[in-house]
Amino acid sequence: MIALDGASFPSDTLSTHLLFPSGVAEIKWLGALERVRALGAPELSVGRLWALDAEVRGTYTPVDGINHGWCVRRAGLDHALVETARDAGADVRERTRVTGLVRDGERVAGVRVRTRDGEEGEIRAKLVVGADGRRSSVARMVGAHPWLQWRNRRIMFYAYCTDPHPQWRSIAAQWRGGRELCTVFPCDSGDGEPWTLVLLMPPADRAAEFQQDAEAAWTRTIDGIPPLAERLAGCERRTKIHSSRDHPAFFRRSHGSGWALTGDAGHFKDPVTAQGIRDALRFSRLLGEAVAPVLDDARRLEEELRGWERRRDEECMDMYQWSNRLGLADDVSPLELEAYRDLGSTPEGTRELVDIFSRTRLPSEVFTPRRMATWSARAMRRNGTSRAAIARVIAREGGRELAAARERLAARRHMRSAA
Repeated sequence: MIALDGASFPSDTLSTHLLFPSGVAEIKWLGALERVRALGAPELSVGRLWALDAEVRGTYTPVDGINHGWCVRRAGLDHALVETARDAGADVRERTRVTGLVRDGERVAGVRVRTRDGEEGEIRAKLVVGADGRRSSVARMVGAHPWLQWRNRRIMFYAYCTDPHPQWRSIAAQWRGGRELCTVFPCDSGDGEPWTLVLLMPPADRAAEFQQDAEAAWTRTIDGIPPLAERLAGCERRTKIHSSRDHPAFFRRSHGSGWALTGDAGHFKDPVTAQGIRDALRFSRLLGEAVAPVLDDARRLEEELRGWERRRDEECMDMYQWSNRLGLADDVSPLELEAYRDLGSTPEGTRELVDIFSRTRLPSEVFTPRRMATWSARAMRRNGTSRAAIARVIAREGGRELAAARERLAARRHMRSAA
């Protein structure tokens, strides 16, 4: 196997890089667990979520013996994965960019490349895999466009801060207040100093405010959520504020004659649920396992690619839609508050919610129609709430669920037509 990358490692990239237990398990299955562990990121064994006055706090169901997440900065994580691939026999060529495709008729049969020193060449291959991100050059070259797409309603601003609070070092936390959504994930620093990743995901209509004065908007957002401000008391920002304003979620057709797309090149979720690295690792591993035995048989290779893409789409659709819902930038609704209160009231309910993020439970298994009806009734009965406002939320959510059902139907039709 030959792997090409325009970067040289270690190098950083725009990413919030949180892994839940299922993502750490993928690192284990790839044989990189000890290399990544040595980078020094703390084990995040507790998930903690707030919505106004409601709190959910719990632990995860283990995945292959892994019961913790990691927030590992990309420079170290990517380098560890590259070295693991080299140890397994991969020919990793850095500072080398793909400039075009080689074709035999309609079939992709290799790539044209250029090194950073200006040398050009051609590499023939039985399968060309584009793992080059959501703005994939390979996708553009093969004409793979999104067949399902959703425009982000939240924007991202993140930075690294010191973390003088040892009691928080095992907790991946999320706060919601009004329309704001903010997270704090303890991570590695590279020199042993405890750092944490602070990620703000304000509504997209605040983009101009952040563009005009990111420092002031950053401070206002944190101060507007008192529990978050308390968590970050004494934390000093050590880096600039990184941002992403345009990150639409999508599914692309991800295979064809002699080519495939994996990671963000083929499918991208709203980053509000932090699923990108886990899915890139998982479906790249499954792709390799599917195609390696049949690379010399074009018919069987096509069958395996088709089955791999269908599996990815089926596994990811529920989480894709839930991520889009969470990324809508609505106010915290009375129904959501009742859900947090109910699920947070028992260890079993708490684990159900945090396990959604770790992909050991589907959102549709937790947010069932029966539960939604119960939460709606409780919201109606709660003192101080407007029944008219709750009725509007119920109607809105019903409309969104109908739209989601139509989207799932369209996805099934697409998968059948691509089979």
